[in-house]
Amino acid sequence: MKVLSVTSELFPLIKTGGLADVTGSLPKALLSCGVDTTSMLPGYPVVMQTLGERMPLVSFDNLLGERATLYHARHEDLELFVLDCPALFARDGGPYIDGNGTDHPDNWKRFAALSRAAAEVANGALAGWTPDLVHTHDWQAALTSVYMRELGCNLPVVLTIHNLAFQGQYGADRMDALGLGQHLYSTDCLEYFGDISYLKGGLQTADVITTVSPTYAREILTARFGMGLDGVLNERVMSLRGIVNGIDLDVWNPSTDPYLPRNYDSTTLKRKRENRSALMERFGLEQGDGPVFSAVTRLTWQKGMDMFADTADEVLHQGGRVIVFGQGDAAIQEALRQTAARFPGRMAVHVGYDEPTAHLIHGGSDAIVQPSRFEPCGLTQLYALRYGCVPVVSRTGGLSETIIDANDAAMSARVATGFQFHPVNTDGLRLALRRALDTYGDTRNWARLQNQGMKTRFSWERSAEKYAAIYNNLICRSEELPEQRRYR
Repeated sequence: MKVLSVTSELFPLIKTGGLADVTGSLPKALLSCGVDTTSMLPGYPVVMQTLGERMPLVSFDNLLGERATLYHARHEDLELFVLDCPALFARDGGPYIDGNGTDHPDNWKRFAALSRAAAEVANGALAGWTPDLVHTHDWQAALTSVYMRELGCNLPVVLTIHNLAFQGQYGADRMDALGLGQHLYSTDCLEYFGDISYLKGGLQTADVITTVSPTYAREILTARFGMGLDGVLNERVMSLRGIVNGIDLDVWNPSTDPYLPRNYDSTTLKRKRENRSALMERFGLEQGDGPVFSAVTRLTWQKGMDMFADTADEVLHQGGRVIVFGQGDAAIQEALRQTAARFPGRMAVHVGYDEPTAHLIHGGSDAIVQPSRFEPCGLTQLYALRYGCVPVVSRTGGLSETIIDANDAAMSARVATGFQFHPVNTDGLRLALRRALDTYGDTRNWARLQNQGMKTRFSWERSAEKYAAIYNNLICRSEELPEQRRYR
């Protein structure tokens, strides 16, 4: 089974969040299910610089008005199609924003070009290679199925929503520049409150829609979490599936992690203290025996980091240390810095992200705080469990499915893995932090939480099997019913 996966980022080449981790690890897990995945992504400067030997496959003389070349390459067991289009991708900054933190003004064109090129590949642009199915990820790749249907390509398509809050919404006046007919500007396809939505177009033209947890799949059917697309999703509810993300157990393994000063496993947890000392030194914090509570996340309202700015003092007043590592909203960053300023030497806020430091934080922290107002799945809590770092999370989306709350019954049964809180507000988070701190004072119970968390195995194995089953079913159906819709 040959699958074309279309994505705007992929670990280890380019990463801004969990999307890259998923698109980088799922193809490897699918191999054991008989699925060969080739991932298509933009040729950002860091991607082109990292890749070694690459072979040109096809040139596009007029890809939405730009010249581009599609290359084939391999990187760490990943099969890749890389779209090299210097006019769109050869620039400073990240995949979506420039060096000043502002969206690239032509993002509408950059990711439409990626989608159009992917649709051409699906439609047979490459001699001797055509996928059996196309898997698109988030709004950046969602137009792929719209272009495919317009080209008359009826290959089955799976669209995965990693975060419904990001929808690719642009002015309707761009229809001509996108090379799409005005008949697609309708409530049945791209029209969205007077604009166009790339994600809505994908939702209307994909065969199956998946999200990254069953709970999130239910939540987005409501007005509260549906972000204006709950009506569309309810119409397509029979095609909606929720599949919990997995993690790469080789990349996230405390017993072999090259980024840790001292490796350890569940039988040698005392070694984790050496990593904690190194972590506090790394962030310029005073050494101490109190717990280290950290947050590795985007510093945004969605992630609830404004609430953590107001509650971090719970940890600090108990002699603990707090580390915040990420970037995002300027106002939230400043609020966190102001909290840190009141506790010099005990709280650190670092704006930015790098993979080695993220590993060290998991390897050296006692707890990870994730107070998200909504969370499709979340991967940070899965990494934390793997490293004996106890999660403190809100009860929403995938967080509610992957963490077992340390209530009396769960603690007695020795199945608890962390702390959940609801309602998701400042008071709820404050009480959860207090519960975690009280438990930390009980050495035996805290060790049980750590050990139970490290026993969990959120690998890709089961989830990959579910994806492979969806793929297989769609391919069989498409062979039986070759004349599918052009768009809904």
